[in-house]
Amino acid sequence: MASGHVGERKCGTRERNGRTSATRTGGDIVGRPVSRFRPLPLSFYRRPAETVARDLLGRYLVRELEGERLVLRLVETEAYLGAPDRASHAWGGRRTVRNESLYLPGGHAYVYFIYGMHWCLNAVTGEADIGSAVLLRAGEPVEGEERMVENRNWPRRPRPGDLAGGPGKLCQALAIDRSLDGVLLDQPPLLITRGEPLPDETVAAGPRIGVDYAGEAAKWPLRFAVRGNPHVSKPRV
Repeated sequence: MASGHVGERKCGTRERNGRTSATRTGGDIVGRPVSRFRPLPLSFYRRPAETVARDLLGRYLVRELEGERLVLRLVETEAYLGAPDRASHAWGGRRTVRNESLYLPGGHAYVYFIYGMHWCLNAVTGEADIGSAVLLRAGEPVEGEERMVENRNWPRRPRPGDLAGGPGKLCQALAIDRSLDGVLLDQPPLLITRGEPLPDETVAAGPRIGVDYAGEAAKWPLRFAVRGNPHVSKPRV
């Protein structure tokens, strides 16, 4: 399956005062400095889920909560392809009140409850009525870690992966629940920003977790993770 960058794939980057400027390589040009906290445009999501899933690694997931900014650097994602994908909530075109946000245009949040105890956050991809999305599986704390510890009710000093090393943990750390279902991801209170795009050699891919029921789709390499990052959920890719 395709898993390449669009627009930034072959750009070299360097940091200047917290801002990233890009050089011209491979035909791509980014002419002016771009803040790591600049929201990704909605056009970023209007692409195939597997492309967006890979390209979300290194981006910042930003939650504005009661005047405080909580930031995770995304280190693990999974793509769900919609109607053709038996592991997807939209398999076979299934459409319910619960998954209605999944059919919005790319760039919206799809939040659902699982196992009667965990919220999961997805970024909807593609055009309206496609039903594809990317599950945000894990993040590395960048800002607001103390508040994440409180949100997780964590009793000791967190180790890598304790706060957001899994989709349920990620949502609890950022206080994400059904109230954020359907919001746009390019504006507060929940947004994904440019962050730190990653080169291909730092990315690992493999089958998705917990979809053994999905037949042949269970083997599709649609799980993407930052290679060697300790915040990635287990089992590691």
